[in-house]
Amino acid sequence: MHSSSMRQEGAAGLSGDCYQKEKSERMPMRRAKRLFDIAIAAALLVPAVPVMLAAAFAIRLSSAGPVLFSQPRVGWNERSFRCLKLRTMRAGTPSLPTHEAPKNSLTPVGKFLRGSKVDELPQLWNVLRGEMSLVGPRPCLPTQDVLIENRRRLAVFSMPPGITGLAQVRGIDMSDPVLCAEADGEYVRCASLGLDAKILLRTVIPGWAVS
Repeated sequence: MHSSSMRQEGAAGLSGDCYQKEKSERMPMRRAKRLFDIAIAAALLVPAVPVMLAAAFAIRLSSAGPVLFSQPRVGWNERSFRCLKLRTMRAGTPSLPTHEAPKNSLTPVGKFLRGSKVDELPQLWNVLRGEMSLVGPRPCLPTQDVLIENRRRLAVFSMPPGITGLAQVRGIDMSDPVLCAEADGEYVRCASLGLDAKILLRTVIPGWAVS
């Protein structure tokens, strides 16, 4: 499925028929989501380790600077945390959203790591620490004021941020903060383990048809 059709996919698609959950329904869902995250992240971490080691070796050979990159992001309930990634940009690149970073800041290895999503694998540790979820709104920088304000309006910060999310599989990124926040808000309203499973499948297999 192409990104243009993903953008148009509404409640009848990935998010399904949903409604605003009552407070009494949210806590069991959050507990189940946390158990789901721990089980999947722990299982993925084992095969992810050799992939990250190979990527780390390639990063050290191709450019100067550390292998791991951590950056303050706005998380659950607007608490700040350090989001982990494999470094994909040249050392000294300003701390900016990806769509605002200088085009020549991406390393050749970094381009591959981003395209394959391998650079996100260290965030499995963020998931195990309880700072992130496998699925949720992507964590933003504290400087992304328009996105933060719209997420605040839509109660997006009531859910932990994710490695992947509804906006991402629809082809929406943070360069359109209003549209991104609206997709994030829809995810919060419709959150379920079934929806998380669909988003994970769409992330791994972009053309996966989800009814």
